[in-house]
Amino acid sequence: MSFFSPGGFGLNAGQVRASLGYAVGFNAGRFMREDLPPICRQFYRRLIVSCQAREGEPFRDPNCMARFAVSAVAGGAAGIRANGPQDIGEIRRAVSVPILGIWKQLQEDGRPLITPSWEAAQALTAAGADMVALDATCRGRRYGALGRLARIRQDLHVPVLADIATVEEALAAAHAGADFVLTTMHGYTDETAHVRSFDLAFLQELVRRCSVPVIAEGMIETPEQARAALEAGAYAVVVGSAITRPVTIARRFAEAVSQAGAGGPESLS
Repeated sequence: MSFFSPGGFGLNAGQVRASLGYAVGFNAGRFMREDLPPICRQFYRRLIVSCQAREGEPFRDPNCMARFAVSAVAGGAAGIRANGPQDIGEIRRAVSVPILGIWKQLQEDGRPLITPSWEAAQALTAAGADMVALDATCRGRRYGALGRLARIRQDLHVPVLADIATVEEALAAAHAGADFVLTTMHGYTDETAHVRSFDLAFLQELVRRCSVPVIAEGMIETPEQARAALEAGAYAVVVGSAITRPVTIARRFAEAVSQAGAGGPESLS
C-alpha cells in the first residue's frame, strides 16, 4: 500500500507528514531512519553522487553519465543525483540504487531552473527517478515551486526534495511538505553569492531549525568536509564536481601547479 495519502494535497506540513506515516522524532538532532519512506533509508548517513556534465563538456552524454554512476556505486555511493530524463533512463538501466532526479530547464529570465514544472517531474519519474528535487529558493517560489511540490507528492507518489539557499527558504519548503531540504543553492543565488566555500555553520543552523531532514550539497570538495557534514547532523551528503567533473578537477590541479610554477626558479632554456 502506498505511504502517500490521496487527500494529502492542501494539508499543512504536520498533517502531510502524518498522512505519509511519519512519526516525527529526533535522535541527537537527527531524524531517525524509521521516520522516512523506505527508499530514503537506503542513503541514511551515506554518500549520494551527482552525475552531471555541462553542455560542451567531453562527458556530456547519457552513456557517460551512466558509466559515472556505475563507478560511483562501485566506490560506495548509496544514491545518484542526475539531470534530465535521458541521463536518468540510462542510469536507471545501469544501477539499482535510488536516483534523485532533477531537470534544469531555461526560463524566461535567461537562467536555468531545477524542475520548473509538474510535467518535468512526471518525465523524470517515468524515466526511473525514485525522488524529485526542485528549486525552492525565492526565485523558484516565484515560478510556483511550493504548490508544485505538493502536487508532485500527491500525483506522482514520490518523495520531493527542496533545493534551498537560506534558512527561511528551508522553513517555507518544510511547511509546504518537502520530505527533505538540501543546501544545494547556498552560494548560488543573488542573496547568497558571497558564499564561496562549504558553509558548515549554515548546515548546522538548518539542522537545528528545520522540521525535516537536511541533506548537505554544494561546494563539498573533500572527504573531510563530507564527514563534517554528517557529524553536523546531515541526513546524507551529495558530492558532484569533486568526483564526477574531470574538467573541474583537472582545472583545480592545473591552477595550483601553475601558481607554484610561477613562484619557483626560472626554467632552464
